[in-house]
Amino acid sequence: MDPTPTTTPATEQSMTQDEKAFFQQLGTRIAELRRAQNLTQTQLAEQLELTQQMVASYEVGRRRVPVSLLPALARALGVSVETLIGEKAAPAKRGPAPQLQQKIERLNRLPKAQQRLVMQILDGVLQQTAR
Repeated sequence: MDPTPTTTPATEQSMTQDEKAFFQQLGTRIAELRRAQNLTQTQLAEQLELTQQMVASYEVGRRRVPVSLLPALARALGVSVETLIGEKAAPAKRGPAPQLQQKIERLNRLPKAQQRLVMQILDGVLQQTAR
């Protein structure tokens, strides 16, 4: 008998065709969302405490994105987990108007320096209208 285990880590197991298609589509969405935020793979990797190579592997669908990473990845890209995995989110019954919500989501995707600038402008306008 060969004492060597025959199991492989989940990231190295072969994927079904459906899984391959899902992870390739997920990777494409990750890459598109990352680019929309003007983030490099390295910058996204740093936010997620991963390597650039790992982000690249996710983007091309070579590796499975762990379920436990989805919330942090969605936050880093400024979208919901549902949007990230390609599902339509259930419509919210309360909250900001859709147009305002979209603008807030776009603001969340801006680099931090630009977010601070926008906040300063908003604070100034709100202070003027409070007088």
